[in-house]
Amino acid sequence: MITALGPVPTGILLPESVLHTDLFAILAAFVAINTVLYASLALAGVLPKIYPTDWVTSRNRRTETRSIYPDAEV
Repeated sequence: MITALGPVPTGILLPESVLHTDLFAILAAFVAINTVLYASLALAGVLPKIYPTDWVTSRNRRTETRSIYPDAEV
């Protein structure tokens, strides 16, 4: 890898032998899944709440209005 400052050796923080182990791959997969889960929960917290009952009609709706205005919609 070459940058503006020159070549950067791989494995600066950890040796390259550690980066290729199965345990490190499992840890990287866990961190990736955890990040996606956290981002989706944060996005769900920002979006408005969805009420499925608004989309599905139920049987307990009145057929006639009980309002003081008899010509009002049901």
